[in-house]
Amino acid sequence: MSLSPTVRHLYIHVPFCPSICPYCDFHVLTRQAGAVEKYLERLDIQAAELAQNYDVQLETVYLGGGTPSFLRDSELEHLVSSVRTHLGWGTLENTLEVNPGTVSLARAAHWKNLGLDRASVGVQSLDDATLKFLGRQHDAQTARDAVITLVNAGFRVSGDLITAVKNQPLERDIFELVNLGVEHISAYTLTIEEGTPFARAGIEVLEADELRGFEVTAQLLSELGFERYEVSNYARGPLARSKHNLSYWGNQFYLGLGPGAAGHYPAPSSPEPQSSADVLALRYTQPHLYSWLEGESPELEQISPEEYVTDALFMGLRLTDGVDLVGLGARAGVDILERFGAVIWEQVEKRLLVLEGNQLKTTETGRWVLNKVVAAFLEG
Repeated sequence: MSLSPTVRHLYIHVPFCPSICPYCDFHVLTRQAGAVEKYLERLDIQAAELAQNYDVQLETVYLGGGTPSFLRDSELEHLVSSVRTHLGWGTLENTLEVNPGTVSLARAAHWKNLGLDRASVGVQSLDDATLKFLGRQHDAQTARDAVITLVNAGFRVSGDLITAVKNQPLERDIFELVNLGVEHISAYTLTIEEGTPFARAGIEVLEADELRGFEVTAQLLSELGFERYEVSNYARGPLARSKHNLSYWGNQFYLGLGPGAAGHYPAPSSPEPQSSADVLALRYTQPHLYSWLEGESPELEQISPEEYVTDALFMGLRLTDGVDLVGLGARAGVDILERFGAVIWEQVEKRLLVLEGNQLKTTETGRWVLNKVVAAFLEG
């Protein structure tokens, strides 16, 4: 087995938001006159370039941001048309990230008609006080109404929750969200990133609150019929898992379209421009909006076979199913047990990892300290 050069996944970054949350450090900005029109023009050009350079047979498309649902109907239609014209469309799953305040029955029907079938809704909490603290512009009822509308419109709906917020009624948030009919929940710990308003205000997340959120979410969702298939992600059965995000965690190739978007691309087969046989893959990170609009080249990182393996372990060990070491070794051309055997057995002895046949998995304790586990591979 070897790495297939075919790219089957596409991420599109839409950087525009109605407002910027105080904990957010993504590449986002509020709408400005003419910016969306220029963005759509450049997106069309870049989509055509990607189609010329790569073998693309899309299975999943993911519109993230930012707030893709903040685009006007005609703008989103333009975006989807560009992608379909140059790159095709996902055959398995097409996701739109949705802000609750942008949802209406008519808009949900329009999104569905465009070929979007999965909605990832930024609920964050169903408690008004928590939403106010987080700087969200929607209230709890708006979030409830949005989820119900999308479910009734035939979307597969995933709800985002933020945990470890002081005084948050987390159990109630989880119960309510499940009862609204979502099939998937992504539960993320509130993280205070440098340079954000929360960081400047000195807001901190206590490790005890972080651990409680981690444990309560896992236990309660399990009792409610959801399976944890990734550190922060829960699905109502295997079919409800995010197929697009599984491509990231499986270290597969994906295109990144739009400002700030990252992509994981096949290395070119020709000796130029990368002549080294040790380059297995490439990682591109597109520049931010205004540089991207001017056609500035993305930042490029060459990935060696060993780096491909450590990347795959970093991502794959987030999954409950873990990593198939034999399959990964065959794709990368690396004997993983020979190269990393000492690290693996050390982590097994610490009860942070377990090896079941060819599958390397984290234990519950290992999942909590996953960054330290992965660091051991990088140092080994």
